[in-house]
Amino acid sequence: MAVAIDLTLYCENARLVAEFWKTALGYVDEIPAAGHATGEESFALPAGGAEDDGACLRDPEGAGPRLSIFRVPERKTAENRLHIDVRVPGDGTAADRWERIRAEAARLVRAGGTILEAFDDHILMADPEDNEFRVTASPA
Repeated sequence: MAVAIDLTLYCENARLVAEFWKTALGYVDEIPAAGHATGEESFALPAGGAEDDGACLRDPEGAGPRLSIFRVPERKTAENRLHIDVRVPGDGTAADRWERIRAEAARLVRAGGTILEAFDDHILMADPEDNEFRVTASPA
């Protein structure tokens, strides 16, 4: 049996980053776990932490990993060691796939992302706090 995973992003503004990733992935806010009245308890924030210090997102269809987003005091200083691939449908010609990649990148720019560099088969982007991710096509 496969093991389930969660992904965690650290940031300075958890609500800003959470809103971006909800738009990018089509995720929704996770309802606090049973027995946890607040998001703070559900996210296991440090004592005295505010609800704006974190967010937990989930795939509404249950297929993708949960994404936890937590505020930390320090800014990002180096390249990500792990990144997210946002995959658009991979069918059609190479030109069709590239057009869908470009359209998705443009949508994510409107949501607050930044294009860093375009390659032959993907576009490297950053979320509002410079966490890198790629927009690419799913395997055909």
